[in-house]
Amino acid sequence: MKKIKVLKPVLVSNQQRALENRKVFDHMKSLVINIIASPGAGKTSFIKRTVKQFKNRYKVLVIEGDIKGQIDSKTISKLGVDVIQINTVTECHLDAFMAAQVLPKIKKRYDLILVENVGNLVCPAEFEIGEDYKLAILSTPEGDDKPLKYPLLFHLAKVVVINKVDLLPYLDFNTEKAKKGIRQDNPKAIIFDVSSKTGTGFAAVFRHLEKELDAKKKKNKG
Repeated sequence: MKKIKVLKPVLVSNQQRALENRKVFDHMKSLVINIIASPGAGKTSFIKRTVKQFKNRYKVLVIEGDIKGQIDSKTISKLGVDVIQINTVTECHLDAFMAAQVLPKIKKRYDLILVENVGNLVCPAEFEIGEDYKLAILSTPEGDDKPLKYPLLFHLAKVVVINKVDLLPYLDFNTEKAKKGIRQDNPKAIIFDVSSKTGTGFAAVFRHLEKELDAKKKKNKG
């Protein structure tokens, strides 16, 4: 009970800060996607393909969350888009207060803001940062049981990307079982099967993001 009493105020306080962040992002007229996955699931590779697809038509910002270092930031910045690094030092997730510290560094308007959260399936799901929605990535080497073992993330994610489908011939991964596990608690989840290595499935992902960007644009005009 003591743990619940401590955690609840933390989450409530974070939620309040996330709402303030949301107001700022809305004022910027940005589509903000919080990308969550395990280490090695393919977050950075997914972001790289997305950036390459949209950077010439939209203003894109990537916010990189890592415990330490700037390895992914340097990789993304080579693509010619703006990148902001957040190092959490000891925390296993980004929270709304960390995101709030970034806001003064955003000096111009971006159509699309991609946030690469710290590699973790548990903590990042609990803390909102002011995003439009969460995008979860599940890679095939992790196993098809992860949506049942880590239900919160897959329950909250609007979009779930099953990555590394090029490895399916070599793995004991049942795609339909994974999707059933996702939709057990999240029947409205939008699921894509992709390979960040080969590009398979990304056309559908890009069409979805295009619709989201168009919807955001229409909402802002209204």
